Amino acid sequence: MAHLVSIENVDMRYGGPAGTLAVSNLNLKVDKGEFAAVVGPSGCGKSTLMKLVTGLHIPQTGDVIVAGRQVTEPVSIVGMAFQNPTMLPWRTTLENILLPLEIVEKHRHRLRAHKKEYIQKAENLLEIVGLKGFGSKFPWQLSGGMQQRANLCRALIHEPELLMLDEPFGALDAFTREELWCVIRDLHAAQGVTIILVTHDLREAVFLADKIFVMSSRPGRVLAEHRMPFARPRDLELMYETRFNEMVHALHGEIANARVAA
Repeated sequence: MAHLVSIENVDMRYGGPAGTLAVSNLNLKVDKGEFAAVVGPSGCGKSTLMKLVTGLHIPQTGDVIVAGRQVTEPVSIVGMAFQNPTMLPWRTTLENILLPLEIVEKHRHRLRAHKKEYIQKAENLLEIVGLKGFGSKFPWQLSGGMQQRANLCRALIHEPELLMLDEPFGALDAFTREELWCVIRDLHAAQGVTIILVTHDLREAVFLADKIFVMSSRPGRVLAEHRMPFARPRDLELMYETRFNEMVHALHGEIANARVAA
């Protein structure tokens, strides 16, 4: 299986030579089709990792390689979803989902001539995430959980090879969060997209991921990599099993030790 994302011996410092060293000697590999999660103490460089992979930051030393190419500029094969859905209030849900197609070059030139095709694709995504019939609604007519579902559709509409999720469910209540875990689980299974999830929620990481990277305190580096032993598809009942909670507890201990060692 080929690596879709490879981070090799990366240092990233903010604010010039005397500035803050965010990550140091960072090494990480994610295979095509994998679901990877990144956890660690606050300030460990999880968001910096996201920016490195997407090309929003270029490291001072080391290499970031995505889909076989050195990252030297923003990466077009990436879809992103954040904790705040940031939907444009004057556009309908469907229009918000179609927004990336106006930006991504290979779709921008086709959008006008093939708009019906793209609208159908957006409607299909809405149905997958349980929002069938909500395309005409404005963001203020949707709950927070519904907006995040639409946000996932927007991140996937341009058929990215890599989906980056930065605490996408953190602002939601526990029941809605678990519902969306199942949505993203099913999207991953159906589309085979590679996913990197940054999260503070260890249950979320263990439930969703194929492997989990544990990062140190700043400057961030990978302290451990764990392969999840749970077969897919996974049901929420898994979270009540002893082996699941033992994994969560072990990760918690590693992160606690990383904080003490800082």
